[in-house]
Amino acid sequence: MRVLKFGLALATGIGVLVGLAPTNADLRAESAPLAVVATTGMIADAARQVGGDRVDVKALMGPGVDPHAYRQTRTDIAAMAGADLVLWHGLYLEAQMEDFLRELAESRNVVAVAETLPDTVLIGHDTYVDKYDPHVWMDPALWSDVVIAVRDALIDTHPEDRAVFEGNAARHLENIEALADYASDALGSVPTAGRVLLTAHDAFNYFGSAYGFEVIGIQGISTESEAGLNRIAELVDLLVDRQIGAVFVESSVSDRNIRALVEGAAARGHDVIVGGELFSDAMGTDGTYEGTYLGMIDHNTTTISRALGGDAPERGMNGRLSAGS
Repeated sequence: MRVLKFGLALATGIGVLVGLAPTNADLRAESAPLAVVATTGMIADAARQVGGDRVDVKALMGPGVDPHAYRQTRTDIAAMAGADLVLWHGLYLEAQMEDFLRELAESRNVVAVAETLPDTVLIGHDTYVDKYDPHVWMDPALWSDVVIAVRDALIDTHPEDRAVFEGNAARHLENIEALADYASDALGSVPTAGRVLLTAHDAFNYFGSAYGFEVIGIQGISTESEAGLNRIAELVDLLVDRQIGAVFVESSVSDRNIRALVEGAAARGHDVIVGGELFSDAMGTDGTYEGTYLGMIDHNTTTISRALGGDAPERGMNGRLSAGS
């Protein structure tokens, strides 16, 4: 009952804040940076890369936070209601926030950046027939188009800085292209028979499509789905029958099911290692290379390649990965 009362109070607060709160555009000096609120770390990074010193970006979800289950707080609501621009992913990634964000868009400058992608490049959702897999950042080529959507949203918000935003975006897109080339080379060195990526949940389908990997998630696309005993037993059989030697945990998902697979395979006489921790729905620690989009994908690419028998440098694309990451 206490949770219900809080939810009702929060809903009332949303109406007041959205209806009455002035935006930073109303209050800020002309030279002050734009106040941008982004739901995920990946979108926040894109906004910082494109906006440079012309933006002040707040990310609602930090390292290790699961966006599928995240609910907005009172502080989040106040920040979004007062921002010059709110950027969210869409494609049902922020499932618990979606109604609020769509309502907010009726009175504030709110853009679902991944929903600018055409349906033809999206992968269907495993649970909802009318929705798509939201994990498009796993393919740098698709993420480049999301960065362009962020650029365009910033230009629309403050057209006076168009040249700055376009220049910054062009440089960032060049870096993403270099990352995609590195990923293609490193992951292409994994023996064909070993290109099986088994993780905690189904966040890597775009990765698999881009780089020719069979992707298997214990849970579905959303971490809200549950893996039953039958699912664990099926995957233990797969590990043993196909002699798969490595599985991967994720930074924003419990490792409980992965550990159950390793133990189940061991009981059948097959040794499976945890090949490393991957960043799936959130980036690494703030202030680190892994806490950027480039570092996140560099880490994943390098970790997967090395664990599955490929040829990738220990410290990644430009030697910037943390030791032992």
